[in-house]
Amino acid sequence: MAIERKFVAQNLKEFMIKEFVEKSLSRVGLSDIKLQRTPLGDKIVVYASRPGLVVGRGGSNIQKLTTDLKEKFNLENPQIEIEEVQKFGLDADIMAETIVNSLERFGSARFKGVGHRALSDVMNAGALGVEILISGKVPSARGKTWRFYQGYLKKCGDVAVSGVNIAYKTAVLKTGAVGVKVSILPPTTRLPDRIELHEATIEEVVEKPVKEEMEEVVEKAEEKKAEAPKKAAKTPAKAAKTAAKTAAKTATKTAAKTPAKTATKTAAKTAAKTPAKTAEKESQ
Repeated sequence: MAIERKFVAQNLKEFMIKEFVEKSLSRVGLSDIKLQRTPLGDKIVVYASRPGLVVGRGGSNIQKLTTDLKEKFNLENPQIEIEEVQKFGLDADIMAETIVNSLERFGSARFKGVGHRALSDVMNAGALGVEILISGKVPSARGKTWRFYQGYLKKCGDVAVSGVNIAYKTAVLKTGAVGVKVSILPPTTRLPDRIELHEATIEEVVEKPVKEEMEEVVEKAEEKKAEAPKKAAKTPAKAAKTAAKTAAKTATKTAAKTPAKTATKTAAKTAAKTPAKTAEKESQ
């Protein structure tokens, strides 16, 4: 139980650190935050589309973030590393953040333009499909969900769980909170119903199989040649064995038949002689 509590406390601490970093780094195109434990201390890797805003002027934002992490979470030597996201159009978190920022900046009146612009950015980045849901009091006072979609998107199965990038963000407007959900199917996702056909050349279709068949025929002929002397050496011994077996069988059969044949012949002769002898005696 003590070990389980330790792991739970550790994961809870990591979650709180990630939440704190997300709140402190706003509007920097934040994609993901990863924590790594090293012998020198805790390493925090921040993935963002605008790393210059994360660093700040002269590294002011990084220094402030490191001091806050030391004081609040008792980290020994926190090291913050920044990784730039190249294709931010394929990242659901970054696209959801851009939609939230534009909604908070321009209001709910231009939400359709914001949604269609995000759609075009995602599809131009090479995504297979995208879906954007904006739900809230947009544009009127009644709550409603607006759906923007394009391309192909999986909604069920294992691909929908592991292959689709989903992000949730909240925009705070004058009319109230507006929820934003972005689902992106990246081109790296392997779909089970996707079949790739390659154009085959004449060499692959005709020449290669013929070569393989000829090689097999040659290999079999060589194997037969190698086995021929062995078979020739074995045949005389086999013939001698079979001849000895047949001779023994015939000898035993003839030995068993001859006494029976002689007995039957003598019995027949005596049976034929006895009536003649008895007839001669009676006549005398």
